[in-house]
Amino acid sequence: MKEKVIAVFDIGKTNKKILLFDLSLGLVAEEEEKLPVIADDDGFECDDIDRIEKWITDSLERLATSDVYDLKAVNFATYGASLGYLDSSGKRVGYIYDYLRPIDEKIPEKLYSRYGGQDEFSRRTASPALGMLNSGMQILWLRKEKPALFNRVKHILHFPQYLSYLVSGKICSEHTSIGCHTALWDFDNMDYHPWVKDEGISLPPPVPVSTCSEVNISGKKILCGTGIHDSSSSLAP
Repeated sequence: MKEKVIAVFDIGKTNKKILLFDLSLGLVAEEEEKLPVIADDDGFECDDIDRIEKWITDSLERLATSDVYDLKAVNFATYGASLGYLDSSGKRVGYIYDYLRPIDEKIPEKLYSRYGGQDEFSRRTASPALGMLNSGMQILWLRKEKPALFNRVKHILHFPQYLSYLVSGKICSEHTSIGCHTALWDFDNMDYHPWVKDEGISLPPPVPVSTCSEVNISGKKILCGTGIHDSSSSLAP
């Protein structure tokens, strides 16, 4: 009899793994994939998202048709400070830009000055001033530095939700991703910070981290989670 398993793609900056858990959440198997980085359109290092996407697709097809495992569900735990951009047809626009890239300091400074200063803004968003590590700043950076690319963007997803979207087709957000030093979430009001709307940026509403969608992989129905930010995931329970 095949063993029922849940697959979790654990995608960090350095290590990228597939973890298989039984239905009691005991670890059954672990596979690590070595994926070299590439350069983005400005020559800065970033993850090779095309290879990551192919690895995920190939791995899920293999697991769905396995003679050993009975795949029941899949989810994604990834670093959370990078964004995936989709056009109106749901295709990715640009790269998964690295959050360690430099940013023109005038971009965050302008935002801070408009909303009570850096200290108050950082307090309200629980986001120390960390440049591109504040993923909300990446949106403003993209709009300023790459307007032609930004004008094609219809949807903006954090990396965990982008990977989930590739499998489920669902566009959403969840609290461990938007609440992790993104400069996007207003913890005083538990909603997106007013600057998001004021800047005309549309972001998907958050859903509970327990949300799942039924998907079909190689003729097999499985559940797909919404993805979770790895270093904030312990907050979910």
